[in-house]
Amino acid sequence: MNTIEHYIDGAFVASTSGNTSPVFNPATGDVIAEVGLANIDEVDAAIAAAKAALPGWRATSLARRSEILFAFRNLVIEHKDEIAAALTAEHGKVLSDSAGEIQRGIENIEFACGIPELLKGSFSEQVSTGIDVFEIRQPVGVVAGITPFNFPAMVPMWMYPNAIACGNTFVLKPSEKDPSVNNIVARLWTEAGLPAGVFNVVQGDRVAVERILDHPDVAAVSFVGSTPIAKSIYATAAANGKRVQALGGAKNHMIVLPDAEMEGAADAAISAAYGSAGERCMAISVAVAVGSAGDALVKAIEERIPGVTVGDGTNPASEMGPLITGEHRDKVAGYLTSGAEQGATVVVDGRNMEFDLNGFFLGPSLLDNVTTDMDAYKDEIFGPVLSIIRVDTYEEAVQLINDNPYGNGTAIFTRDGGAARRFQFEVEAGMVGINVPVPVPVAAYSFGGWNSSAFGDTHIYGKEGVHFYTRTKVVTSRWPDPGTSNIDLGFPTNT
Repeated sequence: MNTIEHYIDGAFVASTSGNTSPVFNPATGDVIAEVGLANIDEVDAAIAAAKAALPGWRATSLARRSEILFAFRNLVIEHKDEIAAALTAEHGKVLSDSAGEIQRGIENIEFACGIPELLKGSFSEQVSTGIDVFEIRQPVGVVAGITPFNFPAMVPMWMYPNAIACGNTFVLKPSEKDPSVNNIVARLWTEAGLPAGVFNVVQGDRVAVERILDHPDVAAVSFVGSTPIAKSIYATAAANGKRVQALGGAKNHMIVLPDAEMEGAADAAISAAYGSAGERCMAISVAVAVGSAGDALVKAIEERIPGVTVGDGTNPASEMGPLITGEHRDKVAGYLTSGAEQGATVVVDGRNMEFDLNGFFLGPSLLDNVTTDMDAYKDEIFGPVLSIIRVDTYEEAVQLINDNPYGNGTAIFTRDGGAARRFQFEVEAGMVGINVPVPVPVAAYSFGGWNSSAFGDTHIYGKEGVHFYTRTKVVTSRWPDPGTSNIDLGFPTNT
């Protein structure tokens, strides 16, 4: 049985804690590896390595940092298939989804390659007689990332490219459910020329998380996960004097107006609700059908669901893979039971699909006539269950979204430019799509929700990521006038 190790100070290190966790192939249900879970001493060793590497990396020129980032970017592209295969083996998502995830991560590496431009400060001459003022950005120190199972390659790439480019050193605690991807990444960082200790991977569970939050040498923490844990991460890390960006859960709505191009809206709902088996914080969980759009939308989605091929992620024909664990699959399936009991109509029941493998599969499912008091609406399902809520007006639809405690992403489908502009102005969410079902921002912008979907100082990646991983320093300076100073500055006497 392969045991997945830590990566500390430029080398793979076996855990000595004696605690391990199984790593499954979700398509077969088989245990394919085990991961050693760090104890406090192993977390401390990773943080100590990052602290020791900090002075040298902080002093490294922007040109050299950029050179290493470009080399790393090229290596990730070169090894994209290897990373995608490891991702699919442990997460279960289809290979095309894995490749797409890595590509979106590469965009963030490419953004960070421009660090000489991104770290530019500002300068004001002669703010007072003989006095200049300028502002510079400097790294915050040792920073950490705690990342979820659903995007084991991309989400860490939201963090460490900017953090490292800004001159920080990084300790990553990935999910123990699919831990191998970031050991491949660590190897590529070393091949790219990154000094030992600048990037470290600690495999672990709650013990590792709690030590990262408590450790006095960790200056900042980035987190992506569920809302209850994000809130706890934020409270604990902030109480310990750390900078925090903690992204939580979501309940993303997609409004479909009667004038929408219904076939396109149904296609969008299929990809947004069932892509990656619905295990993504930007998945559309609720379609809000306005007025006469309801029957047509439900019919169009129902007709498309049988065309979604569910199977082993390594099969090129598969369009949706299994869920991450059997326990999670059963929890998601439970919303079909509770939905029916609470009055929803089960239009398509994914539990009725038959599969060739004994993995953690659940077919795409559709609930109609869902109301806001049902569990299927109130909870973040994080699986391939799409709920349809019917309302009479646009105003009701927007109010529904704004009343929801989450505010991650949302979308509207319409041909009316005025309605679209009004929606982007009125809706209370951090990311908005107009005829775009999954409005994940490109790398030059920042990812983040509102309300209970985000806690902390800034959103993640993009310019806000650069701001999070740096502190500003303002310098006010006065220099003696060469014409009046008694100090010999070496200027010719006739100047």
